[in-house]
Amino acid sequence: MSRLLAACLTVAFAAVLAVGTAFGVVALLEATPDQPNTPLITYEQADQGS
Repeated sequence: MSRLLAACLTVAFAAVLAVGTAFGVVALLEATPDQPNTPLITYEQADQGS
């Protein structure tokens, strides 16, 4: 009986660990990194006042 209980607890722990890992991976994939909004190339524009 104790071997069956140990096996059931191991399966339950493995299932909880797998679900937690899956949620962690999804959370990491949906996280957006902080990126500066600065252009790499800038062009000088002539003044078009007149």
